[in-house]
Amino acid sequence: MNPQLSRPVFVLGCPRSGTTLLQQMLHSHRRIAFPSETRFVHTAYEARHRFGDLERVANRRALAEWITRGGNTKFRVLELDADEVIEEIVHGPPTLGSALAIVFRAYARRHGKPRWGDKRPSYFRRVPMLRRMFPDAQFVHLVRDGRDAVSSLMRMPWFEGDIHAAALTWREAVDTGKRLGPRLGAGTFHELRYEDLVTDPRLALVRLCAFLGEEYDPEMTRAYRHARRTVPAARAWHLGTHEAPNTRSVGAWRDRLQGWEADLVEHVLASRLLDHGYALSGAARPGAAGLARFHRIAAHRWRSRHAHAVLDRFAQAREPNPVVSRVRGPVPVAGRLDGS
Repeated sequence: MNPQLSRPVFVLGCPRSGTTLLQQMLHSHRRIAFPSETRFVHTAYEARHRFGDLERVANRRALAEWITRGGNTKFRVLELDADEVIEEIVHGPPTLGSALAIVFRAYARRHGKPRWGDKRPSYFRRVPMLRRMFPDAQFVHLVRDGRDAVSSLMRMPWFEGDIHAAALTWREAVDTGKRLGPRLGAGTFHELRYEDLVTDPRLALVRLCAFLGEEYDPEMTRAYRHARRTVPAARAWHLGTHEAPNTRSVGAWRDRLQGWEADLVEHVLASRLLDHGYALSGAARPGAAGLARFHRIAAHRWRSRHAHAVLDRFAQAREPNPVVSRVRGPVPVAGRLDGS
């Protein structure tokens, strides 16, 4: 078996860049299981010291209980038997990465697929964490026109920032992607544009599958069939996944952003928009107050990011166990569930 065909896959990008659509497409591939956001990978990593030495069975059990029955982990979206997963973690290798891999492998096994992935937009901030636990992982970075991503993010009921924070989030995501590409290499990091994905889905997905070492599966372009069963209508911001890929939202920022907002976003993102092939509209220079606020937020985030990196280095020095997953190879499967 080619080891390429069992590598974990992580999808990342600025929120509102189409990562849920891509997750649905990847899950529709006959060999890849890709759940909705589970939100226990980064939280488990941050809480890892709480569980102590995982060589101790009781501590592995405590970790497994926290993953499967914790209030905020969203383990339930996987529709797995918690007791079975707990026992598998307890009897598995004593590392955090192994425990997490066991959960995702159980999900892949349930769907009769030999490979698994996970999606969370904010993973663009956590690639070092993911590589510590899954050094053989592949990363897929989805980029959308920053003006569309920002205008969409501002409409989300769960987004608590303002236009400056939204624009900075997109800038941080694409800057991270620019650094990761050459650092990780073409076999580990792949970047694609949302606009290309919805304009010519087949071509974009053929290229993505080539990166993953997989054959293209035509079902990927019919991911809306799976989304209609798994993406709740209550999440109105994801209802676009219920339709065949289309370009209806491309350029929607022109109607969604006020004039001063469009001027600000295009100005602070201009060079990066051009780098990713997006044409500028010739917006006017924004006011000094708006630019000053943007740069204040950027400076605050830079300080916070570096402080967190320092703290994580101290945390790594106190780890009682390695965090790397020792569970490798394809998921052994007997068959695929209907409609997965």
